[in-house]
Amino acid sequence: MLSKLAMVAIAAMVLAVQALAQQVHTRVIVVSLEDRKLALVEDGQLKKVYTVAVGKPSTPSPVGSFTIERRAANPTYHHNGKTVLPGPGNPVGTRWMGLSKQGYGIHGTNEPNSIGKAASHGCIRMAQTDLEEFYALVDVGDTVEIVGERNEQTAQLFGDNEKPASTEAAQPVETATAVPVTAPAQVNEATQANQVLLALR
Repeated sequence: MLSKLAMVAIAAMVLAVQALAQQVHTRVIVVSLEDRKLALVEDGQLKKVYTVAVGKPSTPSPVGSFTIERRAANPTYHHNGKTVLPGPGNPVGTRWMGLSKQGYGIHGTNEPNSIGKAASHGCIRMAQTDLEEFYALVDVGDTVEIVGERNEQTAQLFGDNEKPASTEAAQPVETATAVPVTAPAQVNEATQANQVLLALR
């Protein structure tokens, strides 16, 4: 027979586990390539929809289920010996969220007119204000579902409107892979964010 103290301890553990279970939130980011929209779904509820740029026909965005593997604020862009510091000319804007699919991510752009078009080299581009808001709402480990053709789920999330025209942006730029550069032993997100190596895809 269990003592009263053991029973109290077990009850406390059960309550603690239940409290932890209630704190777990599930976030899924759904990108519809046809709609050129991104939806943030949390605990099964639609939180926000953003218009995005997706891969152009010659360099399409990957389709499938991925996760956010890394995040960087104000990344430094490196490619072919060229370095672009954080600022208005940075091809990936002010935020980078690298996906588990090597070479692809969700990021900003220095070509805001590309938003809403099939214009990237495969990454998902967002307008700066939307990007910074979205970055604060998601985290490493969140699921990213990139859907190529409209289906029941995307129709529910984005409406059953006519899909955008398939024209490419006049001057598409970049999209990239974010690979953190070697960082000092005491690493935090802020220091990692400023040391990101980006290679064109």
